[in-house]
Amino acid sequence: MVKALVSLSPMEPTPFFAFETDFTDSLQCIPMIVRYKLDRCGVKLKLQHWNQLSRDDRQTLVHQPCTTPGEVAAYRQTVRQQVLQHQPEPPADLPIPDPLPWEVVAQVPPQVLDQAAQVGQEVTLAQWQALSPLQRFVLIKLSQPGHENRNFCPALQEFGLG
Repeated sequence: MVKALVSLSPMEPTPFFAFETDFTDSLQCIPMIVRYKLDRCGVKLKLQHWNQLSRDDRQTLVHQPCTTPGEVAAYRQTVRQQVLQHQPEPPADLPIPDPLPWEVVAQVPPQVLDQAAQVGQEVTLAQWQALSPLQRFVLIKLSQPGHENRNFCPALQEFGLG
């Protein structure tokens, strides 16, 4: 489950995962909630771009909704405008698969099963289906080949799977 671990403003708690606590105070890395939204809107935001943004810009990307088609389009525009304030080239586009992999609940993605097996864990279909789309996104992201997978086990634990 998503936990409100850090308050970026005195009145508004922000959803970060427990395994992200080493950087949520400073927002030095792109949190999963923002990565999720970037993948939804098809923008490849590099860490270099993220670090050029002001704290207010980063907070905007954490909080701005990105669910409906209109919100997704607005989020994409916000990201591109923020990056263009700091450099002449906009961020690259990412293809947006249809359907979004984390929305598919008919089977656990093979890469998630493989990563779980590598750490001696199992993710059943029933467990996969019980996760939120954001949690499924996190497990897919953390199990990608070439990705630093050190947060995969903490994510499994946090989601009640390990």
